[in-house]
Amino acid sequence: MDGIANHFQAVRHRIQTAERAAGRQSGSVQLIAVGKFQPAEALKRAYEEGQRAFGENYVQEALDKMQALQNLSGLEWHLIGPLQSNKTRVVAEHFDWVHTLDREKIARRLSEQRPGHLPPLNVLLQVNSSNEETKSGVGPAAVSSLAHAIDALPGLRLRGLMSIPAPADRYETQRAAFAPVRALFMQLQAEGLKIDTLSMGMTQDLEAAIAEGATQVRIGTALFGPRAASG
Repeated sequence: MDGIANHFQAVRHRIQTAERAAGRQSGSVQLIAVGKFQPAEALKRAYEEGQRAFGENYVQEALDKMQALQNLSGLEWHLIGPLQSNKTRVVAEHFDWVHTLDREKIARRLSEQRPGHLPPLNVLLQVNSSNEETKSGVGPAAVSSLAHAIDALPGLRLRGLMSIPAPADRYETQRAAFAPVRALFMQLQAEGLKIDTLSMGMTQDLEAAIAEGATQVRIGTALFGPRAASG
């Protein structure tokens, strides 16, 4: 765990370098630290390095970490894994962001179950830009209608889009996978939706994602090292 400080420095340097290369303002890309299968102590070390936004794939694992880290102020919790309908209430009550929304039914449940004393839940539509049958997300053709339906829900704040393209080694191929998502994002803005967030890019392709307009990158292994378990 002693290497976390060095890892954060290296990843932040990569982000800053990519921002400059894309002609973007420094600090325009938010780092979401992915804590999947990492112990709460690792997240605490990241907190000591100034990290506040954490992404979790599994609801129960996230709740356990929220409990363990409840004395830390300013934490921002992002659900970046699939959301089942039987988990919407606890997510609405405890998370700040949901990146993986792809059904109006789930959106309505989240909106209805968001406690009144909390601000609207920030949500992103997960786009299956390549229409892969094995991947979650809404197809490009259905994005606009779903986005407008979600934007009307009082308990939610639609912030933008999220995507996880198929892995690719070449920078040009990576950019080509992100480009359609950026185009959809700009289309929604042109339609009048006040969205501001593109959650794209992980350890292997963050430079390409930032070049295509990502405002959030989700990084795990490059920050924390190998995961403690697999699943």
